[in-house]
Order: sequence, then structure tokens, then C-alpha cells
Amino acid sequence: QVQLVESGGGLVQTGGSLRLSCAASGFSLNRYAIGWFHEAPGKEREGVSCVSRTNDTIYYVDSVKGRFTISRDDAKNTAYLQMNNLKPEDSGLYFCLADSTIERLCPKPAYNWWGQGTQVTVSS
Repeated sequence: QVQLVESGGGLVQTGGSLRLSCAASGFSLNRYAIGWFHEAPGKEREGVSCVSRTNDTIYYVDSVKGRFTISRDDAKNTAYLQMNNLKPEDSGLYFCLADSTIERLCPKPAYNWWGQGTQVTVSS
């Protein structure tokens, strides 16, 4: 069964850090581009960061540049989103997706096969 499971969210103060994980099972993540998406309360889900299959191309939405870092560890079949200097507006659900190319993920995904997500709450 093909599955992506997000984890690593939590409650942090403004300026704090979290590392989100996206664990793949049932398929090899090294064959896919990976994207992270953010759904703020009452807002449309948006692409935060995506990385191509070979790390040739990386996308960040302007609001997280210099603060967030996407990475992948294909040996562990897991992708990560390191989130530093968190702000209250970063709060919400975070989801990961995998697809054949980065263009099919960011800034808007071609598909909407969303999992449970992981909750991030940043207090002011």
C-alpha cells in the first residue's frame, strides 16, 4: 500500500523551531519529487517548499525563504522540512506529497491525495 505519513508538528513559541518528517511506505521516495503544503486556519492550502527528485531544483514560497529548509534522505525513505524562526502565521496543518516532477507539486499540486497532516501551532 502506498502511503505518506507526516509527523513532527507541535506547539512552539514565536522564534522556535520544528522539524517535520514525511515517511514513505509502499514505494521508493527516491523516484519522486517531494512537496510540503501548508493549510492555515480558514485559508487555502498552499505550497511551502518542494524539491525535485535529484535536488536539482528547490522551491520555497517567499514567506518562508531564509527560515525553512526542505531536504530528503532517500536511504531512509523520508523527507523533512526544517522550520526555524517560526511565526504565528506559520500555524496550521502541514502535508507532504510526492509526484513525478517538481512542476506537478509546486506551487500548486496536480493531485490532491492528502493524508492526515501534522499540526503546527506557534504562539505569540
